[in-house]
Amino acid sequence: MLHLALHFIVPALVARWGYTQRWIHVYLMMMATMAVDLDHLLADPIYDPNRCSIGFHPLHGAVPIAVYIGLCVVPKSRVVGIGLVIHMLLDGLDCASM
Repeated sequence: MLHLALHFIVPALVARWGYTQRWIHVYLMMMATMAVDLDHLLADPIYDPNRCSIGFHPLHGAVPIAVYIGLCVVPKSRVVGIGLVIHMLLDGLDCASM
C-alpha cells in the first residue's frame, strides 16, 4: 500500500518543489506517466505481489529505462521523463524490499 501511495506522493513533491509556478500541470503530466503500468496487462497473472516489475514487464526493462532517462535531458519531454524515472525508481525500491 505504501508503494502505491508513493507513486502519488513523490511526483507531487517533485512537482511542487521543482515547478512552483505550474506544479499542478506538471503533477498531472507525471500522473499520466503511470500509464506505463499498462504493460502489466500482458503478464499472467496480471498482478503478482511477489513479482519484481523491473526487468519483467516490457516497459520496465533496461532499454526503456535508458530512454526515460534520455527524455529528462530534452526540455520539452523533461517532465514526462522525470515522471517515468520516478516511477521506475519507486518500482526498483519495491523490488529491493522484497
